[in-house]
Amino acid sequence: MARRPCCKRIEALPEVRYFKPRAVPMAELEEVTLSMEELEALRLAHLEGHYQKEAAESMGVSRATFGRVLDAAHRKVAKALVEGCALRIEGGSYALKDEPLISD
Repeated sequence: MARRPCCKRIEALPEVRYFKPRAVPMAELEEVTLSMEELEALRLAHLEGHYQKEAAESMGVSRATFGRVLDAAHRKVAKALVEGCALRIEGGSYALKDEPLISD
């Protein structure tokens, strides 16, 4: 039996949730889905410049879990950039600051 995903805290929902290569019709694009917590991990590590330990504390997870989430995010963004895929940001198992868990 699989473990239930743990609640990951995120600061806010993104205003823009979809990116695609310019001049490529949607019908021709493969999509990569980045979860809300993966986006938050990228934000904390690369925009805010936090080390994994403090970023993990901010999200309410272990450092190892944060590392796995960040690695998954790196792989998905790299695939979208290198292979020219559309990038959709949605879903995941997260809570906004002090709100209840949202899980898909």
